[in-house]
Amino acid sequence: MNFYVAAVDDLLRHPDDKPTIGIILCRSSKTTIVEYALRDVNTPIAVSSHQLPEQLQDSLPTPEQLEMELETAARKIEAQQKTLG
Repeated sequence: MNFYVAAVDDLLRHPDDKPTIGIILCRSSKTTIVEYALRDVNTPIAVSSHQLPEQLQDSLPTPEQLEMELETAARKIEAQQKTLG
């Protein structure tokens, strides 16, 4: 994901824009996962968790908040599909 964040920064970001933040949203039938990706984060392979820089923590929703939003949206879509199909 960091590759894509770097590509957006290099190719699309205006000089006045803040650095790009990638959001990974994954949902299976049993679980929902939300993670942030930042450019140039020096983390070793196989790290199971990571903390956002403190200045970003107050301006972005938490992964848990995004997971709840994704779950709510998925339930609504599934309910609509049941009524249509």
